[in-house]
Amino acid sequence: MKPTLFVLAAGMGSRYGGLKQLDGLGPNGETIMDYSIFDAIRAGFGKVVFVIRHDFEQDFREKILSKYEHLIPVELVFQSLDKLPAGFSCPEGRVKPWGTNHAVLMGKDAIHEPFAVINADDFYGRHSFEVLARQLMTMEGHQGDYCMVGYRVGNTLSDSGTVARGICQTNAEGYLTTVVERTSIERVNGVVQFTDEDGKAVQIADNTPVSMNMWGFTPDYFTYSEDYFVQFLKENEGNLKAEFFIPLLVNHLINSGKATVKVLDTTSKWFGVTYAADRPDVVRKIRELVDAGEYPEKLF
Repeated sequence: MKPTLFVLAAGMGSRYGGLKQLDGLGPNGETIMDYSIFDAIRAGFGKVVFVIRHDFEQDFREKILSKYEHLIPVELVFQSLDKLPAGFSCPEGRVKPWGTNHAVLMGKDAIHEPFAVINADDFYGRHSFEVLARQLMTMEGHQGDYCMVGYRVGNTLSDSGTVARGICQTNAEGYLTTVVERTSIERVNGVVQFTDEDGKAVQIADNTPVSMNMWGFTPDYFTYSEDYFVQFLKENEGNLKAEFFIPLLVNHLINSGKATVKVLDTTSKWFGVTYAADRPDVVRKIRELVDAGEYPEKLF
C-alpha cells in the first residue's frame, strides 16, 4: 500500500510577516506547497490529505484541490478549537489553535496506512520525500515504529536572521532519543551556534540533525495522540496558550518505551519564508532548482 501525505495547512496564513502560503514563488506562480505535492507524487505517495480550517474550505477547493485532483487522490479534514475529547470543552477566551499534534489527530478517520506529516509552507526538497517514502513503504502493519527526516542544521539556516530548530539527539543505531527546541541558531564566522538557557553561545556541527516537522507514522499514532491529548488538557487546564505539539508526544512515546523513531538523513536543503526578507532568496533558489532540471518550468 502506498503511503499518504498529510499536509498541515490549517489556516493557510503564514506564521511570519503576513505572507500567505498561497503566494506564488515559482516561475509560473507555484507555491511552496505545490513543490511538496509534486515531490510526493514522484516519490510514490498514493494520497494527500490536507487539514484546514472550515472557513477556508471553499477557497481551498477552488484554488488548491483543483490543481491536484487529476494527479492524485486528495481529501480534506478540518481542525477547530471545539474538536476535543469527550468531557472537554474549549475554554472561554481560547483563540490559539491547539497545536500541530491536534492537527494530526484530525486525520484519524481519513488515514489507514503509513503516513508522512509536513508543513504546508516549508520547502523540503526532492531527496527528503524519496527517503521518507522508501521508509514508510517498509512500515505497513507496524506499530510504534516511526521515523522522521533529520535535516542537517547547516542546510536549514536563514540569511535574514536567527532561527529556532528542534535539535535531535540519536543513539548509535540512528534512533531518536530526544528533540530539544533551541533558539537563536545562526552561522557566526562560519560555525553554526545556538543560544542556551543561560544565554551562552553553543557551537554545533553543520550535520547535526534537526526536526523540520517532517515525520513518518503508522495509524496507531492516532490512538497514542488521543490518549496523551487527554493528559495534556488536564495538565494545561486554564492555560489559554498551551499547544499540543508533535515533539511533545514523540518525546513521551520514546521515553516511555512505546515507540522508536528512526532518523533519516537527507541531503535536501530546507528553505522557507521565515522572514519577509527571505522571499527574494526563496524565489531565486527555486529558479536555480528549475534551471538545474530538478523541477519542470511549470509543475501542473
